[in-house]
Amino acid sequence: MVNVIIAADPRYDINKASIQTSVLGVLNKHRIRGKVEVEVNIVGDRKMHELNKQYRDIDSTTDVLSFVFEDPQPANLQHIPRVGFVAAPDGWLRLGSIVISYPQAVEDAALDGTSVEDEISFLVDHGTTHLLGIHHPE
Repeated sequence: MVNVIIAADPRYDINKASIQTSVLGVLNKHRIRGKVEVEVNIVGDRKMHELNKQYRDIDSTTDVLSFVFEDPQPANLQHIPRVGFVAAPDGWLRLGSIVISYPQAVEDAALDGTSVEDEISFLVDHGTTHLLGIHHPE
């Protein structure tokens, strides 16, 4: 069972089913099973700018941020093989929270020639892989 908690400002036109499908697709691809919870928040640029400044010390907005509740593979232990996630006592694996800037998704979609829904799905995929400890080179 996967619980995808989606929070968005009501003025943003989002497809919650598409977001859930994106999260499920990434979890299935990486064979993550059982009781898993992921949170997805759709925010404006002001909130995203604030989070980017607070947590990354970058004084601008961005399209997606991921906040892992417990990093499964800390950066200083990348050379050690993964042993897997540890579920909470209630049996739920709470991976973390993905935050997406709706205005940035709209802008990215226009630049990429794609729909906003497809862009948000792409950002959800990207954020979910980060929650799994899969990071791109800096």
